Amino acid sequence: MFGRWLKNVTEPRVLEGAEHLEAEVRTVLRNADQGTVKVVTAIAGLLGAVAYADREYSDGEEALVRSELQRIQGMTPEGVEAICSLLRKHIVEVATVQTPRYCRALVELADRELRLEVLQLLVDVAAADGTIRQSETNLVRGLAVALGLDQDDYNAAQAKHRDRLAVVRPPDPSMT
Repeated sequence: MFGRWLKNVTEPRVLEGAEHLEAEVRTVLRNADQGTVKVVTAIAGLLGAVAYADREYSDGEEALVRSELQRIQGMTPEGVEAICSLLRKHIVEVATVQTPRYCRALVELADRELRLEVLQLLVDVAAADGTIRQSETNLVRGLAVALGLDQDDYNAAQAKHRDRLAVVRPPDPSMT
């Protein structure tokens, strides 16, 4: 009995999607401290979550995610590609199960200014395909609260994309 139990303990654990994301960020940002790895993982995960909120990870959304990841100090083009590839592969888990963890990491490790910048990025990703759908609006509003921000912060972030909100756009005549 004990031999069987010990065998299970020594078997390597398979990483889950979100763990892959953090491991990949740690790999591409070799010289970064643990806090930086957690913050970058959280930002990448939340960008992926919003990109997939409408259950479609579009090319336009991924292009914006790529662009934002390239802004991170120490991030190489190969690192951006690795993270985007991982997001595509594990998008469902990253976009659903892990968002509270990502928000918690940002509340613990990031100041209000960075969290506001992340909120703006999330709204930008939601608008990247031309329309901010209700599912994206609902997710980003919830994420704003989870990031310790309020409705006024969300309203300010989405103001520049007001014309892309699906609820305020006239219906597309070709869809009738």
